[in-house]
Amino acid sequence: MDEQGGAQTPPVVIKKYANRRLYNTATSSYVTLDDLAHMVKGGHEFVVYDAKSGEEITRAVLTQIIVEEEQKGQNLLPISFLRQLIGLYGNNLQWLVPRYLDHAMATFARNQEQMRKSLQDAFGGLFPFGPLEEMGKQNLALFEKTMKMFSPFPTPPAAPTPPAPAAEKATEKPAEPPSEASLKELTDKLNALQQQIDALSKEKKE
Repeated sequence: MDEQGGAQTPPVVIKKYANRRLYNTATSSYVTLDDLAHMVKGGHEFVVYDAKSGEEITRAVLTQIIVEEEQKGQNLLPISFLRQLIGLYGNNLQWLVPRYLDHAMATFARNQEQMRKSLQDAFGGLFPFGPLEEMGKQNLALFEKTMKMFSPFPTPPAAPTPPAPAAEKATEKPAEPPSEASLKELTDKLNALQQQIDALSKEKKE
């Protein structure tokens, strides 16, 4: 937002060329993925377009930044979460995931800023990381709980079950797709989890 007039500043346009070079149209200079990462951390909005086709590829470039940060050892994404996320692609509950992730990350960012400010005020700039890490663990626990709820496949048993008798096999019914009632139940569970997150946020404010 513009501090003087209150108008929203348009995002910076980045063009990506066939040689993988990124061009910042605002500064008329070439930039790197590291430069774009610093822009994100600084709160600067940008959109990325393919210079040849004009297609917006912001999502792909942001994902590439995450991959590079992970390769540098900045490991923020647990392996279990990555496996669960991959398993949700093409799932009939895929449409719920972006909604939850958006809400969870916005809540985490809000709590993080409040925690940082209160600790800086209390300790005069000496910043103990313990409370913030504990808050992060709580958010991650809710996060992983929801991801497990989304998964339609339970954890397989440790030992294989014995084969069913022939008579029972004949009466077995094929697995049915989730009904509308079950989808509604999952949606209700998601809303309940969001309320838990909001309640956690309010408790930290108090």
